[in-house]
Amino acid sequence: MHTKKDLTKLTKPANITPTYARSALTENVPKYEMREQGMLPDTVYNLINDELMLDGNARLNLATFVTTWMEPEITKLMTQTFDRNMIDKDEYPQTAKIEERCVNMIARLWNSPKNEAAVGTSTIGSSEAAMLGGMALKWNWRARQKQQGKPTDKPNLVMGINVQVCWEKFCTYWDIEPRFVPMEPGRYHLGVDEAIALCDENTIGVVVIMGSTYDGSYEPVSKMNAALDKLQKRTGLDIPIHVDGASGGFVAPFLQPKIAWDFRVPRVQSINASGHKYGLVYPGVGWIIWRERQVLPEDLIFYVNYLGGKMPTFAINFSRPGNYVIAQYYNFLRLGREGYRRIHQASQDVALYLSSEIANMGPFELITDGSDIPVFAFKLKDSIINKVNYTVFDISERLRDRGWQVPAYTFPKNCEHIAALRIVVKEGFSRDMAEQLLKDLRRHLDWFAANPSHLPKQTGSSFSH
Repeated sequence: MHTKKDLTKLTKPANITPTYARSALTENVPKYEMREQGMLPDTVYNLINDELMLDGNARLNLATFVTTWMEPEITKLMTQTFDRNMIDKDEYPQTAKIEERCVNMIARLWNSPKNEAAVGTSTIGSSEAAMLGGMALKWNWRARQKQQGKPTDKPNLVMGINVQVCWEKFCTYWDIEPRFVPMEPGRYHLGVDEAIALCDENTIGVVVIMGSTYDGSYEPVSKMNAALDKLQKRTGLDIPIHVDGASGGFVAPFLQPKIAWDFRVPRVQSINASGHKYGLVYPGVGWIIWRERQVLPEDLIFYVNYLGGKMPTFAINFSRPGNYVIAQYYNFLRLGREGYRRIHQASQDVALYLSSEIANMGPFELITDGSDIPVFAFKLKDSIINKVNYTVFDISERLRDRGWQVPAYTFPKNCEHIAALRIVVKEGFSRDMAEQLLKDLRRHLDWFAANPSHLPKQTGSSFSH
């Protein structure tokens, strides 16, 4: 969200001052008002390019889960297809066929049973995909309630308090009561028994995460399924599962293929994932797959004919770029299962090495080690936290002196006392880069030891999902 600036109250100039673009300009460029006259394209390019140099180095961003590197060939292909509108399947039928192929590949990757006809779509990201999955849960629950003559005004959704913010948005936007399973020391994601205790006849579903944003851990999909089976036998409640595989949906099939978390689990009704996280595409694509057509309510699908043909659409967005779907297809062809496995295994090897070295430094305790998705979190040991002159917020801030972006954040309800650092390892983060990060981390610990008068910070770096 951004707010309109009151230009009369600005204390700093409201203009962009050119550097290398200066010679082509005779005046500064206003920041918050549109110029009356245009500018030459190379001048504008240089002006914006100069300003973007102030952004961080994406390759050193260990906070973000999103892809920060792709091969030059796919960048070229994406540039050639920026004009493809994914919604306009009549005008761009081949792009639509490529999307269909991706849906089929992903459904099979997630072990869609041969006797079930899975259905799915691309989205602008996993947040939209999650909301589409949640909408189907609500519509199906409402239909069941109406069929039984029961009220439909108090739906709820059960999930761990560690969910990504998109689920909180979903519950707010669609008037659903969020029932959060709080964390406990030693359990930093969804607890099965605790989730069951929150379920009732108004529960539209349970969200189970494959790859928590707080620590990278997998939640127990199969155990949740078994517990819901027992609940149904005891009470008659038939509650489905939605798997938020935003991060783990493109990791678990390759690194932990024996873990049953997908459509092998009977109650899993739908799964969302980010193509732009461990699907290895630049930010702009997500995926949602439903087990079969029957669990996608017909009245959520709209048919439009004003783009040239009668086309079904189920999305929150309408127009969106098709080149990200093309990029996903490129990766599927380019890498295959073996390529994805090789890349993610290399990332996990780096994550496991890095976490073990950090654990051996002395002051740190691992919360996770990167053995689920290549993401881990760590904190200061309880035994030293009140004896040192720094916090995780200090460490996060000082790591920025070399460009490293490592988020520091506190955990939610019941574990607010835990402040952690999290490192996301992705393609493009090498063992050599990990060694440099370790050197910098040791250097900063030495600095704190040499400066005992330093006062520790209690807040600081933001938490990036």
